[in-house]
Amino acid sequence: MFGQNWGVCMVYGENIEAALRAALGEPTFKQALFLSCDARYVAYGGARGGGKSHAVRAKATYLGYEHPGIRMLLVRRTFPELRENHTSRLLDAYERLPASIRPRYSDSDKVFLFPGGARLKLGYCDSEDDVRQYLGQEYDVLFIDEATQLSETQFRWLNACVRGAGPYPKRTYITCNPGGVGHAWVKRLFIDLDYRPGEDPADYAFIRARVWDNAPLFAGDAGYLKAMQALKKENLSEEERVRRAMDSADYVKQLKSLSPELKRAWLDGDWDVFSGQFFAEFSRDVHVCEPFEIPRGWRCSAALDYGLDMLAVLWFAVSPDGRAYCYRSLERRDMTVAMAAKAILSAGPEEVCEYIAPPDLWNRRQDTGLSAAEIFAEHGVPLVKAGNRRIDGWLAVKEYLRADGGEPRLKIFSTCTPLLRALPLLQHEPKRPGDAATRPHDVTHSTDALRYWCSRRQEAPLPARDEVREAFAPRKPRGDMEEYLMGGYGGM
Repeated sequence: MFGQNWGVCMVYGENIEAALRAALGEPTFKQALFLSCDARYVAYGGARGGGKSHAVRAKATYLGYEHPGIRMLLVRRTFPELRENHTSRLLDAYERLPASIRPRYSDSDKVFLFPGGARLKLGYCDSEDDVRQYLGQEYDVLFIDEATQLSETQFRWLNACVRGAGPYPKRTYITCNPGGVGHAWVKRLFIDLDYRPGEDPADYAFIRARVWDNAPLFAGDAGYLKAMQALKKENLSEEERVRRAMDSADYVKQLKSLSPELKRAWLDGDWDVFSGQFFAEFSRDVHVCEPFEIPRGWRCSAALDYGLDMLAVLWFAVSPDGRAYCYRSLERRDMTVAMAAKAILSAGPEEVCEYIAPPDLWNRRQDTGLSAAEIFAEHGVPLVKAGNRRIDGWLAVKEYLRADGGEPRLKIFSTCTPLLRALPLLQHEPKRPGDAATRPHDVTHSTDALRYWCSRRQEAPLPARDEVREAFAPRKPRGDMEEYLMGGYGGM
């Protein structure tokens, strides 16, 4: 859009707006709002069929003619998606423009070059490493189509490219649907309006669009056209006839036939549910409770996931009737094993009967010849191996969360913020049914610790009290550490 009201662009000494309208089509009302919005960050969509990709192509095209010299980057997750949704469609649209003002496309560089010098680069960003191809580059405007398919880390790296001293607007435009690895960060910024220090609420704008807002989508829909013809016989206003016909459209019927969760996400644009959610059974009303003092005699244990990027620890207490409570949750970044052990031991005064950890912590390090498990034990945190079967572990977690109209076997204190943040955001792994995805990585640490604990509880009972005392008895020096780790407490 030129200016705020689709004004006339005279950059090339001629009025090209009519030509652009003919090539791109008239925008819908919601698309026009998107095209005219001048917020620093603009999100468009919320449901399927709202005309998101077309809005991005139109915005990039109008900016390319309005600002000669502007540099723009348009990103989708994969190159095939980029080619199908944007490259081919932009080429088709630009073929309808007069040759004198038609952008030229370089297939080798994946760049559209506008007559006045503006550039539109087309890119992809499937993995975390793909963002490296954009390091050091500068763009005035960034477009991310289907931004919820990208992690927040990918978004931050890409957005860092929006800079430079040129006299052009600095903008980031995204389109989005509920679901995907980026669901959490998009929802936080544009739906929940939950801003962190340094984030100015005035910089963010969200334009909600659903299938009902995209009239051009229905032009070729057989169900819609048939319904429109049949409704001519009824005494209805044109507005009511269109509304009813839209309900009969084949595309709308397809969305309505989905599961209740997908219908809410894809048809209604409900951000509280989304496709791919791994723990659909998790409910804050059912699984979260307020903290209370753990009674004496309840068995306490802990589970951890450790890497240099993150230490995640969960503490559990089990009542005499077998009900479990996760009463403490800890996440700390950039910690050595010694620092991690100290953080674990200083977290609480209660006696913990076992610390459950993933098997990879028993791998020996090339630099020291010691495993992380040995170093943890040396610093007062002897570890017990968790099960290594991911799918079985997730099934164990689901068993603990299963309520079936009653009380679940596991409740989580409301103060366990890292776990409560991560649980509802964990995704299904598309290529491995029954497994959880490892992206976004920042929601896998505490959830993995939960999996280790639940899988251990399913496989082996907790030790008796005399075994607990023996486990914490003084041990032999490090020369016999191997015997202790492999043959001592924990049954390894």
